[in-house]
Formats: sequence, structure tokens, C-alpha cells
Amino acid sequence: MSRKNKYLQEGPVIHHYKHRRKPNRSIGGDVGIYIFLGLCSMLMIFPLVFSISSSLKPLDELLKRPPTIFPRNPTFRNYTDLFVTLSQSQWVPFTRYIFNTIFVTLAGTLGHVIIASMAAYVLAKYNFPGGNLFFRIAVVALMFSGYVTGIPNYLIMCKLHIVDTYWALILPAIGGSLGLFLMKQFMEGFPMSLIEAAKIDGAHEFTIFWKLVMPNVRPAWLTISIFSINGLWNNPQTTYIYTEAKKMLRYALDQIQLGGIARMGQSQAVIVFTMTVPIVFFIFSQSQIMETMASSGLKD
Repeated sequence: MSRKNKYLQEGPVIHHYKHRRKPNRSIGGDVGIYIFLGLCSMLMIFPLVFSISSSLKPLDELLKRPPTIFPRNPTFRNYTDLFVTLSQSQWVPFTRYIFNTIFVTLAGTLGHVIIASMAAYVLAKYNFPGGNLFFRIAVVALMFSGYVTGIPNYLIMCKLHIVDTYWALILPAIGGSLGLFLMKQFMEGFPMSLIEAAKIDGAHEFTIFWKLVMPNVRPAWLTISIFSINGLWNNPQTTYIYTEAKKMLRYALDQIQLGGIARMGQSQAVIVFTMTVPIVFFIFSQSQIMETMASSGLKD
């Protein structure tokens, strides 16, 4: 038998052996890792489970001390009372709060992702005077919370005459520095050779950015979307908005939580209601992030 035929026959055997290679770890180590991960997952999911179970408790079980984890007599009365209370609003319909929140969340998130991605693409792939200084300023801006920048932001809104408008909520979300930082760090790993090849083929700069770069940095802008949606959906935004018809859903729900003991059950339903949208978006986008991270490992 020739050497070539012998290699062809032994090749699949070698490949099969490598495919079945086991990690250098004992069974006890695997069991210990699974136990540790299971305990960590239980600690992380406990607040979510306790919030959902509390929203299903009647008032007497909510007032019980020490509190129980699971309800003995589960009921959906808290949710029905919540919707009845919201439907009896004397100022504006409950649907108006929902519209304001959805509009501001979508506009702020979409604008933040687009502006941060475009700025990060230029900073990551092109050298120009002042580029490094601009990025350092954006990084320093991450150190300051919204409480520190609240007064300067309000003064800027007054100068722009956009107080008590949707722009007062959308513009600060668009100009956030966290998205620029994450996108710039992620785009630095994108191969410059692919961009140059696209230019040789005659693609314009915007076409390269929109059809080549953005699909391959999907994990970054999905992560930015998660943070932006969570921040906008759960923010009452009472600093810049005074008109009742322009206020957010969280503001209306916070007013219900101020109702005292009589509305304690509704308050638990409010907690579940406010965290539903960010959690659902994270669950659906998490699978896309994992798939993209596994299939888009591009390097020069």
C-alpha cells in the first residue's frame, strides 16, 4: 500500500480521535463546577422569582411576617386591580403613557445605536487630529452619573428650548458615551483588510459601514440596545417633562405605588410589569448575541 493511500485511510481515524478527546478534568471537578454554577444561578434568579410570587399573593400574605417565598392562595387580583386603577385615570388615558414610553424608548435606542456606531467606526478605523482626545473625553464622561450632570443638562435643555418635549428625553439618550465606548472597542477588532477590499470593489463608505461592518458587530449594538431600553423604559423622567400627556409609563406606575398599604398588591404587580419588557428583550437578544459571537470571529 502506498504512503498516500495509507494517509487517506488513517486520516479519518485521527480526526475521529481528536473529535472525541475529553478535557483533562475529573468527574468530581465537573460535579463541583455544576454545583457552583447551580448555586450562583439560584442566587441570581431568586429576586425575580420572589417578585413574581409576591405579585400573586393576596394582601394578608403580603403583610405576613416573616414573608413566605411562594403564595399559598395565588391570585391574579393584583393585576386586575392595577389595570382598573390605571383605566380610571382622570387626566389622560392609560394608553397615552404607554405610547410616550414606547416612542421615547424606540427613538432613543435607535438614535443611540446609529450615532454611537457611526462615531465609533470613524474613531476605530481612521486616524485624524483630535480623535484620541475626543475618545478620552467620552471615556471620562463615563465616570459621571446622571445626578452629577443633571443641572448642566437642564440648563442646556433650557437654552435649546426643548424642555417639556420628547426631545428632552431622546437627545440625552442618543448622546450617551457608553455606546460609543463599547462600539469603538469592538470595532477595533474588525479586519481593516475587508474594508479595503470593499473599497477596491467600488463600495461607498456608507455602504461599507451599513452592509459590512454593522452586521458583524451585532453583539455590540445589541448589548447597547439592552442598556438603552432598560434605562429609558424604567425612567420616570419627571425632571424635564411637566405636561401630564407627555409623561412616561413609569411615572403613572410610581403614583400607584404611593397609595400605601391598600395598594401594596398592586405595587408588586407594578414591579413585575416594569421589568417584563427589558427581560423579554434580553432573552431574545441573548441567543442572537451568542450565535453572532460564535460565527463572526474575524481577524486579520
